[in-house]
Amino acid sequence: MKISFFEEFPAKSNLERLKLIAWPTKVYLAAKSLEEFNELKNKIKRKNIKEFVYWPVLKKKEGYWISPFARRAALRRIFNELNNTTTPVMLDLELPTTQNPWLYLTELFNFIRNKKLIKNFIKNYRGQVYLAEYYPEGKRKEQVLQAFGIHYQSKKAKIIKMVYHSLHHFNQEFLANELSRGKQEFGHNFLVAYGTTAKGIGGQEPSLSREQLKLDLILAREQKIKEVIIFRLGGLTNEYVRLLARFAEKRK
Repeated sequence: MKISFFEEFPAKSNLERLKLIAWPTKVYLAAKSLEEFNELKNKIKRKNIKEFVYWPVLKKKEGYWISPFARRAALRRIFNELNNTTTPVMLDLELPTTQNPWLYLTELFNFIRNKKLIKNFIKNYRGQVYLAEYYPEGKRKEQVLQAFGIHYQSKKAKIIKMVYHSLHHFNQEFLANELSRGKQEFGHNFLVAYGTTAKGIGGQEPSLSREQLKLDLILAREQKIKEVIIFRLGGLTNEYVRLLARFAEKRK
């Protein structure tokens, strides 16, 4: 099982945690532009990092995350800069509720156009697309997410479900069933994100216990999930690393 990492705040102090990781890994780096992402990537010289993925984040006033309620100009800016590239990219599909709820009003008339813009990017982009989505809630609620433009049916994209046990009290049996359903629907393109090990943009995210992370990793292994992404790199401790190393794929 591949153990990878999100880093929402790629400051030097957070990126230095890469020194703790010995296994081959992948890092999803948040950046406000492709240029910023490439600058960050080029500064990191570690042979065990096999891939960097561009995680575009918008300004808070633009919605921060990718959704049909984000500012249309911001979506066009992000997608246009990726034209003629094959950079792996992750769209963090979340609503702007906590960042700028006024966008529900100001972008309402752009909703359909923005949704089509996102859908077309996913369909036509020449590089690998990852879609980070809200935690699994069952097929019916997934259809609601699809209506809101924060879930897309795509055989091309890799779907990342954000299963953050430090924020939500999932029933273990329900979660096992949902991971199994995701695996059946998307196959090896179904990935899982676990956390949180440190605060994110919300500023109040609690840390996941080592015991819960162990249970989560066991579940992913039982469901034969190919990749687990940890939110986030900056929260790594020696205790987390020792646990993750037991599950990480060691092949170069």
